[in-house]
Amino acid sequence: MAETVADTRRLITKPQNLNDAYGPPSNFLEIDVSNPQTVGVGRGRFTTYEIRVKTNLPIFKLKESTVRRRYSDFEWLRSELERESKLTEYPLNTNYYKLCPLRSVLIPLTTFMKYWNKLYFFVLRVAGHPLAQNERCLHMFLQDEIIDKSYTPSKIRHA
Repeated sequence: MAETVADTRRLITKPQNLNDAYGPPSNFLEIDVSNPQTVGVGRGRFTTYEIRVKTNLPIFKLKESTVRRRYSDFEWLRSELERESKLTEYPLNTNYYKLCPLRSVLIPLTTFMKYWNKLYFFVLRVAGHPLAQNERCLHMFLQDEIIDKSYTPSKIRHA
């Protein structure tokens, strides 16, 4: 019986130079959800969040963009992605609104920060998903100043 010996030699790689180590990455998508601002008074009060996107992925039409979104826009994005691309593994937590339904009650800062982090990680995970990156609703959410909620759902083609 012949013995099988595993080949443990390393792959031959080229030496890494400074540009390879410290140059820009070949593909990147940076998203930041920050700068919450409360708008309005009483029952008409809501919070908006600034969403900044920097990317060199060819599927996005803008390489840098900044938009403001409110919580209902996050919910709209989630429902559109569930409907169009069947992405259901990204729930959007609404515990903040269950805690203060009128949004006029002050809540602890730690609770607000947890809520804000969940919005950030929701956008980050969805935007990084290869199926979601082809959806027009995601591109509108991340890069268009105003979301056209009566849009015709479709896929984005590579530029």
